[in-house]
Amino acid sequence: MPLKMGRIELHVGPRAAGAPDDLGDVIVRFISGAKRSLDIAVQELDSRRIARAIVAAKHRGVAVRVVLEADYLRAARAAEDPWLPGGGNEPNRAVHHALLRAAIDVRTDTNPAIFHHKFVVRDRSAVLLGSTNFTETGITKNLNHVLIVEDASVARLFATEFLSLARGEFGRESPRRPPPRDLDVSGVRIRVAFAPDHNPEMEIMKQMLEARRRIELAMFTFAQSSGIDDVMIELTRHGIPVVGALDGMQVNQKWAATRPVKNAGAELHTVPKSDVVGKLHHKLLVLDRELIIAGSFNYTGPATRLNDESVIVVGDLAATTTRAKKRQAKIARFASGEIQRIVRVHGRGLG
Repeated sequence: MPLKMGRIELHVGPRAAGAPDDLGDVIVRFISGAKRSLDIAVQELDSRRIARAIVAAKHRGVAVRVVLEADYLRAARAAEDPWLPGGGNEPNRAVHHALLRAAIDVRTDTNPAIFHHKFVVRDRSAVLLGSTNFTETGITKNLNHVLIVEDASVARLFATEFLSLARGEFGRESPRRPPPRDLDVSGVRIRVAFAPDHNPEMEIMKQMLEARRRIELAMFTFAQSSGIDDVMIELTRHGIPVVGALDGMQVNQKWAATRPVKNAGAELHTVPKSDVVGKLHHKLLVLDRELIIAGSFNYTGPATRLNDESVIVVGDLAATTTRAKKRQAKIARFASGEIQRIVRVHGRGLG
């Protein structure tokens, strides 16, 4: 079962890997609930289940706009016969063509780095975001999360980001915006940051420096270029435990922060590819089991400087009211429990 706290929902999947939620169903239900508009910004879309929900919304009269990463629609090499389908990204192209044939407004990015968003704004009153690409692998094999916030103020932030994308403003071309501000949703603080204009790396580091008891993470890509590793190393040296899981294909790359953070005393585990797990694809951080940081943002330098990304902070380590503390702790404990489950069921120790 997902975690529901007022107008905030946190879902983790996939069920095939022992997590509680079918993320494909979560995304389809969210899209199917649209009455007026859907603005969809996602790096990759090859799930026909999700695509059919998007087309059905269009047929209901919903105004639908989609922005995708162009790299998954291009061919790496020229085909001998370009009129025949084929190639590794053919499922993406098939879905793309179906959306166009349904008269849906579909655009692709011009970011020379990575267009890495994974969000949907529904009726300008709710937003779905997280680590999940809208692919069959993303919703059935990869360890991922989806966060839903039913709040017009939060949705407005993502709608503004989408309008910027629709104007062709990607990556470093994104307009400078005011710094992230705090919003209250169901008694819990929400703060949203977009890369590259909001520098999410600094937001994450700032939140980590407020931690006093424990840091837990589940992370796909964690590079030494992020700066986040330096904060973790210092916190570990000052007696704050750092515990978590990293993707098995990324963990031992020469640029990875794994060894420096582990050598400082962190308890890190690797999640290898298996029959039930493709990738550990989360970008999830839990601080003191009172605050979570979620979204599309991998812990790398390019993610904060070049990519189109989103980060959401749920909770406030300086919260003073009992109500806020209880509510944010319930969300954080749910995320912490999933990280612990991943380590216990799928993790392996690092030698």
